[in-house]
Amino acid sequence: MGFPPPPPDAPALVHPQGILTYGRLAVRAEEAASRLAAAGLGAGALVALRGEVGPDYLALLHGVWRAGGAVAPLHPRWSPAEERRALEILKPDLILEGWDSLPARRRGLPRAEGPGVVGASPEPSPVWAHLFTSGTGGTPRVVRLTRRNLEASARGARERLGLGPGDRWLASLAPAHVGGLALLTRAAFLGCTLVWRGPFRVETFLDAARRGEITHASLVPTMLHRILEAWGDRPAPPGLRLLLVGGAPASPALLERAAALGFPVAYTYGLTEASSQVATAPPGLTRRKPGTVGPPLPGVEVKVASSGEILVRGPTVAADWAGQDGWLATGDLGEWDSEGHLWVTGRLSDRIVTGGVNVDPGEVEAVLLSHPAVVEAAVVGVPDAEWGEKVAAVVVPRAGAGALESELDALIRSALSSPKRPRAYRFVAVLPRNPNGKVDRAALRRLFASSSFSASPPSGGGPPASP
Repeated sequence: MGFPPPPPDAPALVHPQGILTYGRLAVRAEEAASRLAAAGLGAGALVALRGEVGPDYLALLHGVWRAGGAVAPLHPRWSPAEERRALEILKPDLILEGWDSLPARRRGLPRAEGPGVVGASPEPSPVWAHLFTSGTGGTPRVVRLTRRNLEASARGARERLGLGPGDRWLASLAPAHVGGLALLTRAAFLGCTLVWRGPFRVETFLDAARRGEITHASLVPTMLHRILEAWGDRPAPPGLRLLLVGGAPASPALLERAAALGFPVAYTYGLTEASSQVATAPPGLTRRKPGTVGPPLPGVEVKVASSGEILVRGPTVAADWAGQDGWLATGDLGEWDSEGHLWVTGRLSDRIVTGGVNVDPGEVEAVLLSHPAVVEAAVVGVPDAEWGEKVAAVVVPRAGAGALESELDALIRSALSSPKRPRAYRFVAVLPRNPNGKVDRAALRRLFASSSFSASPPSGGGPPASP
């Protein structure tokens, strides 16, 4: 069963220039769909979207879906090289950046018909989004999510967290990550209001919360850490009803501190291949047992294999990623407690999750190795209270090479986005290896065990991440 369409006069988006109602959003989405169809970009087309969430972005997003196409959101904080690589993989039929980038309208052509969030039938279930994930092997790959996947995710979140039309969600996460896209689709399915005040900033969040402009927000632990640092020891703003926190490990100390101040944190575990949330602990459970992600969402099955790996099955799982029996192998490790609540204990792969962003060590190592004075390089994640993990690099320099850290930092900044930048370096004569000749990453992490990391944010703003 689909969701009933929101009333036309209900606010879909509150933004600095005013209010976009669901009725007006539908009109603009139909216009976008018609112009796309007139240019031959209808069913099955893949459209890449640039930019931040705002009125035009939302109308284009829904317009692509109404035309029967799929979207590939491009992260606004990707470096030019990262975006080029993404486009090479995606091979979109069109790139849109703002309303003026739509194909010109032609007279006499009918409006495109097709499924979309606003005022449309829930059947059939086409592919709606192409999103990148590092997967279990660390290599970025594309996950294709359907309307059915995202609708099931919204339904499970509604039942677990009591969501509804009265919710006002801060548009805090980039749609290039599954948490950010799910934020937009969940709001439209449930008739919630999105509040957009530009890219996430702690000051913006706190101002909106104090004014009662938002009731809900999706955050990664780094965001929550910064919010609490800026807020101090005062009680949480009374209008906040839910902070959905995930995308990276959150320390029990962080969750306990938030609970003590009255911040209503729901700690969640999810992944791109399962349309965002898999298991979520409501605020009461997070307060009572900080660290558990609770039971699976309604409609989602979870089991822990004998290897300790978490397996997921259900309508939220992308079909391309499920095994023949329907189970998705997540690459994450977990265990159940006596009350049937899930605890995520680690990862099978070496991928790094910093501020909710998946970082492939090989991608960073390749940039470091491009420096002529670098013989070998290895990148690992180091535990950090604010970011969950921070990227750290161990480098073998060529004989006679001078100080390299500033040069390597500049090289990384020119090639990769801020979350992938190493926050600490160690220079060694040889990389430690295990008996099989592979780099011993556990030994590398021990090199940083006594390191002190700066708590200052990376350049380029907050972390582009998602629960």
